[in-house]
This record gives sequence, structure tokens and C-alpha cells, in this order.
Amino acid sequence: MSKQIIECVPNISEGRDAEKIKIISQIVEEIDGVKLLNVDPGKATNRTVITFVGEPEAVIDAAFLLIQKSQELIDMSKHSGQHPRMGATDVCPLVPIANITMEETAKWAHKLGERVGRELGIPIYHYEEAAKEEKRVNLANCRQGEYEGLSKKLVDPNWKPDFGPAEFNKSVEKSGATAISARDFLVAYNINLNTTSTRRANAVAFDIREAGRIKREGGTLSGKIMKDDNGNPLKEPGLFKAVKGIGWYIEEYGVAQISYNLTNINISPLHEVFDKTCERALARGMRVTGSELVGLVPKKVLIDAGKHFLKKQERSTGIHESEIIKIAIKTLGLNELAHFDPQERIIEYMLESDANKPLVNMSLTDFANETASESPAPGGGSIAAYAGVMGVALGTMVANLSAHKRGWDDRWEEFSDWAEKGMAYQNTLLDLVDEDTNAFNKIMDAFRLPKDTEADKTKRHTAIQAATKYAILTPFKVMETAYSSMEVMKAMADFGNPNSVTDAGVGALCARTAVIGAFLNVKINCGDCQDKVFVADILKRGQQLVDDTCALEDEIMQITNSKINKNP
Repeated sequence: MSKQIIECVPNISEGRDAEKIKIISQIVEEIDGVKLLNVDPGKATNRTVITFVGEPEAVIDAAFLLIQKSQELIDMSKHSGQHPRMGATDVCPLVPIANITMEETAKWAHKLGERVGRELGIPIYHYEEAAKEEKRVNLANCRQGEYEGLSKKLVDPNWKPDFGPAEFNKSVEKSGATAISARDFLVAYNINLNTTSTRRANAVAFDIREAGRIKREGGTLSGKIMKDDNGNPLKEPGLFKAVKGIGWYIEEYGVAQISYNLTNINISPLHEVFDKTCERALARGMRVTGSELVGLVPKKVLIDAGKHFLKKQERSTGIHESEIIKIAIKTLGLNELAHFDPQERIIEYMLESDANKPLVNMSLTDFANETASESPAPGGGSIAAYAGVMGVALGTMVANLSAHKRGWDDRWEEFSDWAEKGMAYQNTLLDLVDEDTNAFNKIMDAFRLPKDTEADKTKRHTAIQAATKYAILTPFKVMETAYSSMEVMKAMADFGNPNSVTDAGVGALCARTAVIGAFLNVKINCGDCQDKVFVADILKRGQQLVDDTCALEDEIMQITNSKINKNP
């Protein structure tokens, strides 16, 4: 199942005391499901940037603990540093990473702000995408006057905190105020050039970046600077919004780079910036030799890039994500200066644990042996889900073969779309292989709960019934997904590569097995569910799915056999 993932990047007003920084940063790891990614202290600024990621609720809990510990260990009345600040935890931005919208992220920011204001008594200002009014969108406005001006700011009705006290009490004197936001992910990205000239690297950067360059008469570097009526230099904007860039020389590598900050990858995707940089470098007599990502990135950045480059090659994008990412790495030249390991550089991969997918990470032999063992799980439910995986994998294979068939070059996008559909079904069913076993384990865990008191018995009974419903809904999801996936097999049997029509047919047979097999699990688990209305509804829907599946399988097999008979 696709998890929602957000990143949290709190900046604390301590950059010199290593012990305090360690205590504050490591407290986030007390929350299960949160991963601490980076701790970056600055002595001159007396400020530390901390980065961690996880599912929203866990991240919010971790952020609360961090803010609480910062309040305890940092005294703002004694703080000094070069960076603007107004609180022990000065800012705490939340960044959507995967399967979550900015709007949803902003709601989590508000939940965090309300909790911190209520439980810790810290004044909270929401900014950027979490701002509750226009003048608070800009962080500089929220932080105007910094800590020293906070006592006056809090009593100003126009600057009443969104949450927390509107007074400079003893607690606030120590903690200051905190600004909490939802914002886009920032990608630090460097592109390497076959030159040592910073000036020429800058010329390309000015072509690309939003700020562009100063306008000069005649459009030449030596031309007179053009000014507006107020005497301010006129700017010629660059090609991309939400992009900052500058050229520099990297002595370590002996090359010039263009260093970009992509502040909104939805507006200006990395691969588009790369393509235009290649184009503008070539026009100036240079060549892009590779590029470099600084820090971690969301998986989407490289998936979008890989699909973009595959489409430019007129190749199917309906392949496994690891292959898509490989194309992105090769095309962007991310291995030029140092080895780029996706497992260590992609945020979602850093969060994944093999322990969550013990079955699908097995070899085929180990999976078969584990199934054959005396252990009750994996059982028929997981096998049914895997039958569905193999079925739609065959349909996807036919789509990809069709996309590459000689003479069908004008149809590659059509088949690529079908392959992408197939991969989506495959990924869902793969998750369900382990999830069916997890559902069985949830029931076992519920039965192990204590039953010494009446309260224990009530809690145990509720847990058993909840786990039973989950054990019904999981194979039902297998049924729904496997049936839906048959649209791929039908399409490929109907108009895919005729040389692979039997593969589409076998895929349909596997999908049918998945549906009927999963329904057996639905039915047996329904026997232990006391919600009879729920049971009656799910059995009715399940039987309809079985009937529809058998009818569709028959249709696909008729198509398959008719084509086989034409070519005996």
C-alpha cells in the first residue's frame, strides 16, 4: 500500500553545543516510523538544520518532541547568532514527499501548531502554504523584529499568534515563538560542464534561472545597463520559474558547474532544467558531461526524469521503477563525479524496510519452500495475490513487446499506457501478497490479548472483530484488483502483439485463479465476523466479482483461441 510521506526540517537556535544538538535531534527517533536523515549545525549562525521523514502522524509526534526538547534546553534570552531567529525552534517546515498533497500537508502543519501552542505554551505563526492570512505567507514578515521584538509583536492585534499565548510571559521569554509551514521540496542540483570558465557557466545559469540577467543595450555583455524610470536595472527573466542558479568552479573536480536550487519541482521539473541547460550550453560551445544531486530527493524526481527520457526515445514507460530510475541516472550522468546509489539517495527507499515485505523479497524457491512448510502463513490468500501478480505481469509483458514491435512504431505510446496500467496493478497485488499474511497475523495477535478482566475481554473481542474484518477486506481487495487487471490481458489478446497472444491468455487464467482463490479466503473469514450486514454485503459483491471474472476470462480465451487457430 502506498504510504503518505512528509519531510520535516526544523531549524533550532543552537549550533555550538554539540551535546544539546545531539539530544534534541536524536529525540525524534523515539517515534516508530520516523527516520533521522541529517543534522547540519552552524557555529556562526548558532543554528542547526535537522531533517527527518516518515508518515504524517509519526512526523508530527516527532516534531512535537523536538520542539518540546528545544524549549527545555535552549534559552532564547541568552541566544546570539548571525541568522534571523525568533525561537528555540525557529522554523518547522513540513514538506510533502510522496502520496500526499500540499493541502493535506498544510492541515498537518495546523495540527502541529495547535498542539504546540496548547500543550507547550509557545506562540505559533503559520507561514507559506500553511499561512492563515496573506501577510503571513512570507516568513520574513512573520519573523520581523526577531526575538528582540517579540514582546511588542505579541500584544499587537495584527500579529496575534495563530496558536499559543499572545503574551511575553516567562515561558515565552525562554522559548520565543515558532513558525510552522507547509512548503515545496527544494532540490539542490549541480550540472557539470566541459569547461573551467566560471563566466561561461554563469552565462548558461542566467539563461535558465528565474532571476535571469540584467538587460544591456544591444543584448551584449558590454552594452550599457538598461534602467527603469526609477533608475533600477531592468531584468531579462530566465526560462524557468522557481529556479535559482549560479556558475562556479570546483577545484576538487577541475570543472565548472552550474549550481541550481529548484524550489518547486512541480513548476520546474529537474529533467526539464537539465534538457534546457544542455541546449544552452551547446549553443555556447560547451557540453554537459554529467550532474550531481546534493542530499536526498523524493523518488518522484527520478521517476519523472526517467519516464521523460524514455518517451524521448519512444520507449515504453510501463517497466519496473528500478529500470526507470536507472535510465534517469544514466541520462543525467549522476555517476560522473561519485557513485549514485538510489537506495541511499532516494527518501522513500531510505524509509523502506525488507521486514515489511518478507515474502515478495524472497526468491521463488524460498517462497515455495516457505509456503510448503508447516507454518500456516503464507497461505492461500497470499498465493492468490501472487497468482494475480503473475497474471498481470504477463499482460504487461505483451504490452511492452507490442510497444517495441517492428512496424508498430507509431503505436508505442498506446502500448506504453497499457504497460503502465499493468505495472500499477502488479505493484498493488505485490503489496497484497504480504498484506494477506499480515492480516492473518493481526488475528493471531488479537487472540493473544489478555482476557483476565471484563475490560480485557471487551478489548480483546473488539480487536478480534476488527482484525477479522481486515482479514476479509484484504483478500477482497485482491479480488477487485485481479479482476480489474484483466482489462490489460483482454486488450493485449485483442490487439497486442499476435505472437504473444497466449501470454495474454495465461495471464487471464492466473487472474481468474486469483479472484476465485481470494474469494475462498473471504468466505472462510466471514464465518468469524459478527457483523452480519457487512458479511452479507461482502459475500454478495464477492460472488458478483467471481461471476464477472469468469465471463471476462471466457471472452479473453475465445479471442486467444481464435488467434491460435488462425496460426496452427
